[in-house]
Amino acid sequence: MPSMRAVRYHGPGDVRVEEIEEPRCGVGEVKIRPAFVGICGSDLHEYFHGPLTIPRAKIPITLGHEFSGTITEIGAGVTLAKVGDRVAVKPNLVDGGCVACLRGWSNCCRNLGFVGFSGDAGGMSDFVVVREEQAILLPAGFALDLGALVEPLTVAWHAVNRCSLRDARTVLVVGGGPIGLAVLLVLKARRVETVVVAEISVQRRELARTLGATCVIDPQTEDVNSKVRGMTMGMGADVAFECSGAQAGLDTAVTGIRERGTVTIVSLFVERPSVNALGVVLGEKSVMGAVIYEDGDFEAVIEAIWSGKLDPKALITSKIRMEDIVERGFQALVKGKDQHVKILVDIAA
Repeated sequence: MPSMRAVRYHGPGDVRVEEIEEPRCGVGEVKIRPAFVGICGSDLHEYFHGPLTIPRAKIPITLGHEFSGTITEIGAGVTLAKVGDRVAVKPNLVDGGCVACLRGWSNCCRNLGFVGFSGDAGGMSDFVVVREEQAILLPAGFALDLGALVEPLTVAWHAVNRCSLRDARTVLVVGGGPIGLAVLLVLKARRVETVVVAEISVQRRELARTLGATCVIDPQTEDVNSKVRGMTMGMGADVAFECSGAQAGLDTAVTGIRERGTVTIVSLFVERPSVNALGVVLGEKSVMGAVIYEDGDFEAVIEAIWSGKLDPKALITSKIRMEDIVERGFQALVKGKDQHVKILVDIAA
């Protein structure tokens, strides 16, 4: 079999571009030539603190779960996909037999995995093979760099779907990183009247303004709770999204909502946070989680981008070669996180 390049995870601080065997296309599968691959916060967690969700027994594995590309080969039994189709890849892997899957909540699968983490493939490679149903068709002419943003935008889309926005006039987004800004874009697409973003980074606050935030707050210099209550006649936000992954951010989200308001936790916490349970009880507040996406969310996000309701181009702050993944990818996102939101790996570069 011919060989190909792949970004391989060997352990914390150890990611290498290596030559590995090109994958075969099996029954019901499609082979894809990835075009652009996003570096996710979960990739960073694995690089600096892992392995966390990556199974040790599978190391080394090929990274990359936010990606788009073009189908180059189809296997036997493939019925809809065609060679030449542009696709965004839905990377989640589920067992299909656990209680959550049987109830139709496959995003909460008890054995949830991902291409690029626990599977045998990843998008940061010259070729990748996935099941046909994981290759979500993009309209002809859909920009492939935007196609790599579909997966993180779908996480935000699902998070917004999880809570009712009916009668919600003011929404607080805590954390203006990639997911927080994606949530902002989805909220603007849903025509939410007032969206407040709390973020410590100057550059990300400016980007939040550019993307349409009604009000942007620096929680290091301003009291977010007081500011939001001042905007809402003392009530607080109707809904808050916790996208910072920090204890202070969760505290801000819970205190920033009104009585019977809702906090949706989207971020993944490295350390277990605490919740002000008394404040939740006395205010009859709701605190819920949102994990990845459900069936139909990918298609909905693709349609929203294609129709112009979502315009995520500004989230792309850099494009790099596969060979620069460590220095201009992982290291840049940590050392220069104020300058970057989404770095894409251009596989063809």
